[in-house]
Amino acid sequence: MLYPPKTQRSYLDAVRKLAKHYMRSPDQLSEEEVRQFFLYLINSRKAAKSTVTIYLCGIKFFFEKTLGRLWPVFDLVRPRRSKKLPVVLSREEVRTVLKRIKHPVLRMALTTMYACGLRISEAVRLTIKDIDGDRHQLWVRCGKGGKDSAVPLPDHVLKLLRNHYKNFGNGGTWLFPQKQWHIGTEILQDAFKQALHETGIKKSATPHTLRHSYATHLLENGEDITTLQKILGHADFSTTKIYLHLTSKISERLDKSLNELMSDL
Repeated sequence: MLYPPKTQRSYLDAVRKLAKHYMRSPDQLSEEEVRQFFLYLINSRKAAKSTVTIYLCGIKFFFEKTLGRLWPVFDLVRPRRSKKLPVVLSREEVRTVLKRIKHPVLRMALTTMYACGLRISEAVRLTIKDIDGDRHQLWVRCGKGGKDSAVPLPDHVLKLLRNHYKNFGNGGTWLFPQKQWHIGTEILQDAFKQALHETGIKKSATPHTLRHSYATHLLENGEDITTLQKILGHADFSTTKIYLHLTSKISERLDKSLNELMSDL
């Protein structure tokens, strides 16, 4: 599996920090020393869970994949994931942000992410052959878990993509091209961040927020949650269920139902 450059740098930095902490080559360290390093991060440095997780992933990769040491310590020191609700943009906020994207290729890529509920890594790798116009579907190749899947492609977005490819497709393979290759995730993240800043929206949103917003808006529009689970490709229903906590209209319908049921008590 080829990791993005940013992930590779994070993993290397984690191993360097471990080596610097003991002033020894990391391949000379014992399992107990690795455990003590993580206790130092958590108890002395008060490192955030996200930081500890990055260090854990990088150091675990080094010891397991490079040195072949399958130590139980890596499961013992893993931080428990906090169940924070994801950030969601309103429909109007999504439109406002997308309109601020100046580069047409980047704007179309982010629009497709929202319209089809894609992850950023899935969006940048789309090819022209992934568009199934007859069935109004978009094929996602090698998504999370290495699976291929098809997601609904709205009529309006299909038209936008066809016009986009005529103007910017350069006759190549990639739907969102950049020179000889497809656009990268970092340039898409930067474009979104800049557009969000220009709108004045104060939410801590990222391109992945478009996927969260897509799921929430579909539920608010009456989509069945089991159908949504299939579209998003979630293996675990509890992953999809979190969006029920984000839908204001479901809460409004519940309040209305409760008021009607209890009105004659």
